[in-house]
Amino acid sequence: MRIIKYIFLLLFLIFIGLTVFVSTQKANYDVTRGKVIKNPRAVVFNYINDFRNWETFASWIKNDESIKFNYPELTMGIGASCSWISNNGTGNLKTFFVKDNDSIVQKMIQNGEQSTIYWKFKDTTGGTKVTWRSKGKLDFKSKVMAFFKGGINSVVGDSYEKSLENLNKTLDHEINTYNIKVNGIVNRPGGFYLKQFIHCKQKEVDRYIKILVPRMEHFFKKNKIIISGKPFIIYHKYDRANDDIGFSVCMPVRDSIHIMPGSDIQSSNLANYTSLKTTLIGDYSHTQTAWKKAFDYISDNHLERNRSGQVIEVYVRGRNDGNSPSKWITEIYIPVYPKALPKPVNRKPTDSTKVSSTKPKETSIP
Repeated sequence: MRIIKYIFLLLFLIFIGLTVFVSTQKANYDVTRGKVIKNPRAVVFNYINDFRNWETFASWIKNDESIKFNYPELTMGIGASCSWISNNGTGNLKTFFVKDNDSIVQKMIQNGEQSTIYWKFKDTTGGTKVTWRSKGKLDFKSKVMAFFKGGINSVVGDSYEKSLENLNKTLDHEINTYNIKVNGIVNRPGGFYLKQFIHCKQKEVDRYIKILVPRMEHFFKKNKIIISGKPFIIYHKYDRANDDIGFSVCMPVRDSIHIMPGSDIQSSNLANYTSLKTTLIGDYSHTQTAWKKAFDYISDNHLERNRSGQVIEVYVRGRNDGNSPSKWITEIYIPVYPKALPKPVNRKPTDSTKVSSTKPKETSIP
């Protein structure tokens, strides 16, 4: 019995000592990890800036099969956020600062603990140097758990290293895998739609589309309006020389809808028109390549553009249909005039084609 008592006493003393040791450890932490991602800085920045993409690379998300995310209207840029719930607890993320293609600052609260996340993006040989830094404070329970896992620097650092490696692999495949096909001349059907117009610079087009499409979807949901097709973009102005782009984000509806005056949402109608259809399967970043291929086809086949028609992009499959950009589908329609068919030539019959007045001999079929 004495031996058992001594063993329990020893274990108790070890527990007390361990508790005192852990409690005296610093609660504040500052962890930084970095990696060169083999993609252009703008591509990497835009991907991380959108919380909808985090499920594809964040290791703590990918390793938790029970996790379920909730995405609001805004998921990228200043004010963007997301939240989640899982068997391991709850959490949320929010973006407070964004400097395009340079840096992002975010706040994360996970199971009641708050941390600040800093992203830094820098051009380097072979791609983009991404630096991921996290600063926060642990409560006693978290300090104990971190201690048995090798310390907070090891726990968070390992997670960041795996996440950055996932990011590199994801971008290498998902962003760089794409296919473009010129489908040919088609009749683009029209119909009613609601739209929101915006002016911006060329480099801002993709960002505004990612912001305004969810905003339009939220408007439809809030007002209980049924969407009758896929979202699309109408380009009203594309002035590369002056870097001035004007476009509308549109949602198709079955019938004409009256919108109250003063709203930034407008109702309109699109007529049927003949167009050249081009299909991009892959990330939106390849749309410029798809446009070039379409215009080359117009030139090579001597087609004439109908500049009074609407140039549009239809998002047949996009972010809401899955987090695999390599499977997204965008259809591009450029208005063209139908190619004129050659007119039949009327020729006068010559002597050799005159009908003979002599009755032909009858023949029998064997």
